[in-house]
Amino acid sequence: MGIVKLHAMFGGLAIVVIGVFFGATVVVELFGTHEQVALVKLRILQTIPLLVLLLAGAGIMGNRVGAGWTDPLVAAKRRRMAFAAINGLALLIPSAVLLARWSAAGRFDTMFYAVQAVELLAGGTNIVLLSRNALAGLQLRRASHPA
Repeated sequence: MGIVKLHAMFGGLAIVVIGVFFGATVVVELFGTHEQVALVKLRILQTIPLLVLLLAGAGIMGNRVGAGWTDPLVAAKRRRMAFAAINGLALLIPSAVLLARWSAAGRFDTMFYAVQAVELLAGGTNIVLLSRNALAGLQLRRASHPA
């Protein structure tokens, strides 16, 4: 499998994982018990290493594929990826740790829900950023391999 396809596969899987995190969180918060919320938060925390590997792999391969490219779409993809990485490291991972700890301890207070709101906003932002990168990748592929 070529590097372009691996880049797309890793990026696509990362979007799916983030979407599952987001969807599971919304569903369990709306319809689940505190115990189910705690389980979802634990599973999200346990799955973060996989997500980090997917994103790192997509980023490394994307940098190799786009090395030397001056296309504005490539520059935009890099900016979005940098923002998504900062978002993940500064907001999403710390939020996941806190929410898993707090929910395991039965702490469902105002701070829990405030951090939950931040996590959902940051996760939704990353879904949008990564989806826009995927669309830009498709545009770049079409431009370099016209039908």
